[in-house]
Amino acid sequence: MKGWKEIDITEIEGFRIGNAEYPEGGTGCTVILADRAARTGLDIRGGAPASREAALLDPLADNEAVNAVLLSGGSAFGLEASIGVVRYLEERGIGFPTGSGVVPIVCESCLFDLAVGDASVRPDKALGYQACLNAGNFKQGNYGAGTGASCGKFAGPEHIMKSGLGAFALQAGDLKVGALIAANPFGAIIDWKTGTVAAGPHAGKPVREAAELIMDDIVEIGVNPFQKNTAIAVVLTNADLSKAHLCKVAAMAHDGYARSICPAHTMYDGDSIHAMTTGTVPADVTAVGILASYAMSEAILNAARNAESAYGLRGIKSISG
Repeated sequence: MKGWKEIDITEIEGFRIGNAEYPEGGTGCTVILADRAARTGLDIRGGAPASREAALLDPLADNEAVNAVLLSGGSAFGLEASIGVVRYLEERGIGFPTGSGVVPIVCESCLFDLAVGDASVRPDKALGYQACLNAGNFKQGNYGAGTGASCGKFAGPEHIMKSGLGAFALQAGDLKVGALIAANPFGAIIDWKTGTVAAGPHAGKPVREAAELIMDDIVEIGVNPFQKNTAIAVVLTNADLSKAHLCKVAAMAHDGYARSICPAHTMYDGDSIHAMTTGTVPADVTAVGILASYAMSEAILNAARNAESAYGLRGIKSISG
């Protein structure tokens, strides 16, 4: 009998998740609000990240906790949305206390969705603020930062499929670990349990055959550096871990990227993972990292499974009924 069970990611106490979208623009954002400042780590494996306050999460930096993490579309333009989160928190007196008032600590990662919908519409301060107001009403699929997400861009625009926002969480004893991802990778999304491509070029093909086709495509078609991408994710847990150990958990969670995205960690992806904890349950860092990598694999697959066709892109959910 396995020693864990699947739970809803909203069952991890101490966090509230909210989505907000500009559907006509094909973009949105997803916020994770910590009820109490959460110790947080970060690991970035791609070559093209867009981020806010990443340096604060280095184990050598003085900062120990953050008030929120925001996942956003809009590429670097989407960084504006974090100001709406900052304003929401400041209005409620939440942030790092100083003699001049509180300073909310908000981290953010952005994905490139400007090629979907209307490129002039991007997540802004108003949308970031609205995501906070919507916290507690979380949905997967074409919502939040997953609104304009897509996958499998390496073979050209005619082969791109719709992706979205995905989540998965599990519990082992009192320990809870979950993953939340806006999956917008350069590569295809892989059903790692069946060994087939779930979404992207060569969908339904065995991974080995698809990998060979991927290599052929890249050699024959070449890589378009303007087809920007990135998968951005957060691991949520209640494990009592240091910031350094949370950085390690985020690093191990990238194994989930490698299992469920092919190819992963390219120069055209940002591939950032934040790891946040309430720090209430004693736990081993390796055990948490293993659970996080499993949860991430499943969250990526759920991002594809919950995606509906939109903006001229096919989604698995719409195709399969």
